[in-house]
Amino acid sequence: MVHTVLFTIFALIAVAGAVNLIAQRHPINSALSLIVVMASLAVEYLLLGAEFLAVIQVIIYAGAIMVLFVFTIMLLNAGEEERTQGSRVALLLGVPGLVIGGGTLAWLLFRHSGTGAVAAGALPGFPKEIGRLLFRDFLLPFEVTSVLILIAIMGAVVLASPPKGAQEPIELPPAPQGEE
Repeated sequence: MVHTVLFTIFALIAVAGAVNLIAQRHPINSALSLIVVMASLAVEYLLLGAEFLAVIQVIIYAGAIMVLFVFTIMLLNAGEEERTQGSRVALLLGVPGLVIGGGTLAWLLFRHSGTGAVAAGALPGFPKEIGRLLFRDFLLPFEVTSVLILIAIMGAVVLASPPKGAQEPIELPPAPQGEE
């Protein structure tokens, strides 16, 4: 009973953080909201009995990846986002399309997933088993993710660097003041 209540509380915190992430106008505030989402997901993993995943979630995602995001935001010197009215076509077609697509996806997952309930702790959770899965069975997706992160870092550096041939502005000495 206590686990269910805590799970629900932290799930609501994760959803609220995700909504806040989208609603924020400043990118740093969005990154901080993403840290809240990552931390609440770590607690969710802990409640499900996956202690190793909870620790990795905090160290890798809420720690290292978020430092990378904040560094990129600072490097790009991103300011506050401008708000526009948006497109009427996007509202008229996008919202119903999102509802229909989400409903269809949910129906397909619930109807044809073929999975049942799994007891907490029944799936692989020990570091040795996770390492074997990660570096043997899922090595290609792991390496592709690493390359994508490296490309994102290089892209941020290229976008933030001044164009070739651009010179630093020359500072002129102050003009002499006339005697009065």
